[in-house]
Amino acid sequence: MEIKEAIVKLKEGQNLKKEEAYEVFKTIALDEFKAEEVELFLDLLRKKGETWQEIAGAVTAYREVMIKVPHSLPESAIIIDTCGTGGDQKHTFNFSTAVAIALSALEDIYVAKHGNRSISSKCGSADLLEVCGIPLDLPPEASAQALEEIGFAFLFAPLYHPAFKRVAEIRKKLGRTIFNTLGPLLNPALANYQLMGVYDFLLTEKIAYVLDSIGVKRALIVFGEEGYDEITITGFTKVSELREEKITTYYVDPENFGFERCETPEELVVKDPSQSKEILEKLLQGKLEGPIMDMFLLNLGGAIYLCERAIDFKGGIKKAKALIEEGKAWEKWQEILDYYKRFKI
Repeated sequence: MEIKEAIVKLKEGQNLKKEEAYEVFKTIALDEFKAEEVELFLDLLRKKGETWQEIAGAVTAYREVMIKVPHSLPESAIIIDTCGTGGDQKHTFNFSTAVAIALSALEDIYVAKHGNRSISSKCGSADLLEVCGIPLDLPPEASAQALEEIGFAFLFAPLYHPAFKRVAEIRKKLGRTIFNTLGPLLNPALANYQLMGVYDFLLTEKIAYVLDSIGVKRALIVFGEEGYDEITITGFTKVSELREEKITTYYVDPENFGFERCETPEELVVKDPSQSKEILEKLLQGKLEGPIMDMFLLNLGGAIYLCERAIDFKGGIKKAKALIEEGKAWEKWQEILDYYKRFKI
């Protein structure tokens, strides 16, 4: 299907089939388009509301052109990404990165943390890891080596998705589009487990269906009350869980796990990467109390459950606390930092 044909369908209020969306986005990914047509197409798609089939078609197209991490881990390996969509405008601490680091302390869990610099927050995953001393510009082969040897690799999104540059100006002009959702669905290491926060209540089921369609084994797609793209401590979190090709949706209440609800969300806010680094170090050492620690443990517990190291959230949170209290998370972080020193010039 050509873009012009897709535009006609969208103007009529019709949805695109997955294959039709794939064909259009493959054309865009290969830079075979007119800017004004793509701008109109993306705007119409946004106004109509993207279906999971349309998102899946776009993901399939961009997975074909993205640069991949050439690791040699077996298909049975648990490779997890905690990358979310961002865009919640909350300016909170980067919980997904802290969770990724702590999670890699578990045996036989491989964390392929996909991420970027801050767009809508004060500190993105790349900003935080860079200030900690992790190089962002490693070639895919080096990241594959890191993933295999220490179970943690940071995959800086711009290095793996050059095709996104072709629509950068259009995206800037339009604001939020389907592309804001695509990034976390395009893990260069082809992660088969995902904990993914989203910015929209209606996205959780859609994204779960997309992940199922591309072969992800297990996933938790989360949207926190008041708009957080995390499992939140401020209220309920909607969770759509993909497990064994089945999708179920439920709600998580932090009070059910012994955490007090945070009534002052400003306590979760950070001002810059330096403050984020300080908080990260305190979290991993267990030297922080309050809502940030609680929200960290809640998300880490969910990730541990997702990775089949606990039978439920409660068990995951118990293991999360043990990782911190026994010093394993901090030890792993030191191992990661020491490992990445070899890549510095």
